[in-house]
Amino acid sequence: MLLSRSRARLKQRAARAAGDAALHLDRRLPLVDAARTTLRKAFPDHWSFLLGELALYSFVVLLVTGVWLTLFFQPSMSEVVYQGSYVPLRGVRMSEAFASTLHISFDVRGGLLIRQIHHWAALVMAASVGAHMLRVFFTGAFRRPREANWLIGLTLFLLTMLEGFAGYSLPDDLLSGTGLRTAQGFVLSVPVVGTYLSMFLFGGEFPGHDIVSRLYPVHILLLPGALLAGVVLHLILVFHLKHTQWPGPGRTNRNVVGKPMFPQFAAQSAGLLAIVFGLLAVLGAVAQINPVWNYGPYRPDQVSSGAQPDWYLGFVEGAMRLLPGFETRLWGHTVSWNPFLPAVVFPLLFFLALYLYPFMERWITGDRGERHLCDRPRDVPVRTALGVAGLTFYGLLLLAGGQDILAHVFDVPLNALTWCLRVAVLAGPLLAFWLTRRVCLALQWNDRTRLEEGSETGDVAQSVEGGYRESRTPVAAQERHALVARDMPRPLPTAPAGSPRGRLTRLRWALSGWFHSDRAGFPGEDADEREPRDDAATAGTGGRGRSE
Repeated sequence: MLLSRSRARLKQRAARAAGDAALHLDRRLPLVDAARTTLRKAFPDHWSFLLGELALYSFVVLLVTGVWLTLFFQPSMSEVVYQGSYVPLRGVRMSEAFASTLHISFDVRGGLLIRQIHHWAALVMAASVGAHMLRVFFTGAFRRPREANWLIGLTLFLLTMLEGFAGYSLPDDLLSGTGLRTAQGFVLSVPVVGTYLSMFLFGGEFPGHDIVSRLYPVHILLLPGALLAGVVLHLILVFHLKHTQWPGPGRTNRNVVGKPMFPQFAAQSAGLLAIVFGLLAVLGAVAQINPVWNYGPYRPDQVSSGAQPDWYLGFVEGAMRLLPGFETRLWGHTVSWNPFLPAVVFPLLFFLALYLYPFMERWITGDRGERHLCDRPRDVPVRTALGVAGLTFYGLLLLAGGQDILAHVFDVPLNALTWCLRVAVLAGPLLAFWLTRRVCLALQWNDRTRLEEGSETGDVAQSVEGGYRESRTPVAAQERHALVARDMPRPLPTAPAGSPRGRLTRLRWALSGWFHSDRAGFPGEDADEREPRDDAATAGTGGRGRSE
């Protein structure tokens, strides 16, 4: 009896001491309020918002598997004679990097599985980051106040591509060596300083003896550190600025409607992490990827047949294959326009345009208000058409990057296929732009028809006069709200004749009219709301979103 009372008193004293300590700590560090606010933060529950998490969890898998692989990989180009388990390559001279890759694949328990999980995770991360950026672009989630997050996201995508290329090149096999030889051609094509850059990167004439040892710290320290810092900054901004959300009842520019972070969203996110890891493990176990033993060690006098880069770099390869080879002699220097234009200038201009797009759209539309509701792609036909045209351009360049494989598989002349792709790269994006714009406008008119007449039921009734009429049902209130809840800026006024304003202002007016030209008004929408508006009307006053 006395022992039980003593235990009870000890428990009371311990609970009182813990409570006092937590109270004193909270007075100095307001942890309770911060935790309460954090745990109740609302997250939208639409599936499209999980694309960013998919990229994050792929990155987590990359970090875990990458740390394990560093325990066995030897980043050295010193030559050794292979005496490992893979019989076809026994007695072959190769670099320590390639020999350690074979050792991981055949002699380390679970090594091949971890290698393939790592490679698949890299591809999934690049794909999910790209898909996430497309979701942000097509829904207008890059607008104020999220321009900085758009810039960070694009930078993360670039870093992911560089990280993938660096990791792909480390095994020093014939395929990755061919890719490095191609990259060295890009560097050499830079006028004046190309040769110096190549000597610095490779430590001498290609292939040199330092490229793997230099790529290794870049792959395991520099780029992962930059990616981790970018991801943390991106998440901080997402947490501070709140999520965008799809229009719907109760959803405005000033709130976020969704699941609280704990426990609903935390459980959903943990489930997604388990699914990502499980699927990557299954892919690593059953889907072979990058079998370096089939390619053999890299030799400068050999080239891997049918060599293709990973998909996220295939557009550069396609641009090189479509541009005719020509060069110019200037002041004692030879400028090789291919690969300089398609491999150096084109990617720089392409990503520069992506970096500047949010600011260019804001300048064209004059929309300076904060936007926390996502646009439906059909409601902004020009932006959607530009995105589809860019995807078409990228897809055609990706096909051109493997035009030799396509010509062989489909038994068509290589030169004829190359010329067809050259024409398609120029005409395809224009056709995709026009077609997407018309489809978006048709979808807008379909929404207007549904709001006016109701949704089709498929039931046709005959009247007493002998005519036929299809019955329709009114659109549900929740769906009606989602259809009409759009907050689109109207075009700037047309420049009057003899206007004293400069050419830049008139260009802005013309672009604004073009950007907003395709728009179907909804029933009940006031006519004056569809008229062009002055610059003063473009400045929105939407407040920063807050969770509710």
